[in-house]
Amino acid sequence: MTRSAQSEAAQELAALPNVTILEGETFDEKTLIKAFKGINATFVNTNGFAIGEKAEVYWGIRIYEIAYGAGVKHFIWGSLAYSSKMANFDPDFHCGHLDGKGKVADYITSQPTNHMAWSILQSAPYVDTLSQLLRPKPDPNDPSLMVFSAPLGDAAMPLIELGDLGKYAKWMFDHVDRSKGMTLKATTEHIRWADLAKDYTAVTGRKAVYRDVTLDEYFASGAFPDPELKVGHSVTHDDPTLLTYRENFSAFWRLWKSGLDKGSYEILDEILPGRIRSVKEWMIKTEYTGEPGTVLKDYTDREKKKTA
Repeated sequence: MTRSAQSEAAQELAALPNVTILEGETFDEKTLIKAFKGINATFVNTNGFAIGEKAEVYWGIRIYEIAYGAGVKHFIWGSLAYSSKMANFDPDFHCGHLDGKGKVADYITSQPTNHMAWSILQSAPYVDTLSQLLRPKPDPNDPSLMVFSAPLGDAAMPLIELGDLGKYAKWMFDHVDRSKGMTLKATTEHIRWADLAKDYTAVTGRKAVYRDVTLDEYFASGAFPDPELKVGHSVTHDDPTLLTYRENFSAFWRLWKSGLDKGSYEILDEILPGRIRSVKEWMIKTEYTGEPGTVLKDYTDREKKKTA
């Protein structure tokens, strides 16, 4: 499904075998009813950054209902850690793009599985964004030194490699007898940023360090062009439920720094014996250098606008 069948991304997908492009707006009932007609199984991953948490909760539930009514047999919801709930609803942990998906996941897990099987695939921050949002930058005083900066302290943060994330989704489709009613937390590794810097040096030969920064330092570093912009940029910004990027990502980093998120790797090893098991292994496999790459569409589009 795409808003424009002529877009570069849509054309790239359309060139693959057995792919049909449906043009339409994801958050539109007529399009969704058309999309689910005659469909046996679906993977749903909504863009909370585009519409905001409130709308994501509504549309997540509504998409589930439309799929159910259309006769879909297997519904996989692409979810994230429910930050607020994990922290006993401490307001400092309210992260819109995490909580929106978590709320929908809670709703789905309360539903039966006999008419339409459901599965929750909960991902973590993408290890691939070490080439984009989380990439290291040269030290201003020593360009030969690469610096990984994050307001993370000494906590281990979960990261997931996107290729393996897709394989977990495929396993869910292929083994609905086991994945029905399952919530699977897909993670490559929980890694401390100091170890991340060491792995980078071991793989690339380039000097690297980790610098723990405050949230104020993080937002001042240019991680976001305007930290006060509200998350949900395709909707009106006067909606009081929208968080600013500063509010949203302050809670995001608080969650990982808190250590509340724990990994469970035994089931992942069973499902995907050949999975990438560490960030270092991913670096070797992808010949990672830390140079800028294209991962998240929002950031890629923003960079294109800068150079246009």
